[in-house]
Amino acid sequence: MNVTVNVSRKKGPLYLQIKNILKDRILHGVYPIKTNIPSEPQLENEFNVSKITIRNAIKELVQEGYLEKKSGKGTKVIRNTSASKLSKGKRFTEVLVEEGHKIQRQLLQAEVVCNEEGTEPYRLFGEHCLRVERLYHLDDVPYIHYTHYVTAQIEGTERSDLNTQSLYEVIEEQDISLEKFRDQFAVAIAPSYVEDRLHVKRKTPLLKRLRYSYDEMGNLIEYSEGYYNTEMQHYVVNYDV
Repeated sequence: MNVTVNVSRKKGPLYLQIKNILKDRILHGVYPIKTNIPSEPQLENEFNVSKITIRNAIKELVQEGYLEKKSGKGTKVIRNTSASKLSKGKRFTEVLVEEGHKIQRQLLQAEVVCNEEGTEPYRLFGEHCLRVERLYHLDDVPYIHYTHYVTAQIEGTERSDLNTQSLYEVIEEQDISLEKFRDQFAVAIAPSYVEDRLHVKRKTPLLKRLRYSYDEMGNLIEYSEGYYNTEMQHYVVNYDV
């Protein structure tokens, strides 16, 4: 899955954009812990930026404790977890990455849609909202399908941003702070198009996860429907007490 990496000065300092992309790759196991990230010349070519821009991005990640830079030995990943508002424990993807797996996020679709009356998105957002469809690959095999419905406040988001960043990072860039999350879990049969995306047989029971995300004022910002093929990997939650 080759994703076009697009950084632009219109979106802010280039080094910060590249830092966030590299950090995302670390958190998803694309750059595994205790291995070196690509060399500076390789990153310069990939992002088509100057040496100083790449060095500033790497410097930020070193200061945050993700990377360790040693002269003549390259730049090594030394941490692959982040602080998260979503729970006191580790995020599910972080658990998988720590176990040596690689998670790749693929953007399938992002568009403003007309919600059908009687559906949950219509009840929550009215006639229109931003719909984002993603597929997550576990070690290159389709594993999780997510459909996110997001308030019209971020309808102007560029598709390239959603390619390289998590949805929650994009929301935060709109000066929206997510403060409360509610998850619901069930076993369910996915729509046929989701079964096709996940390469599972018809009527296969899957883990279904619904998420409601709210800002500090209690306004609903995002509603998501996720389907997990738990025959590949159980859903895991680790709590730090």
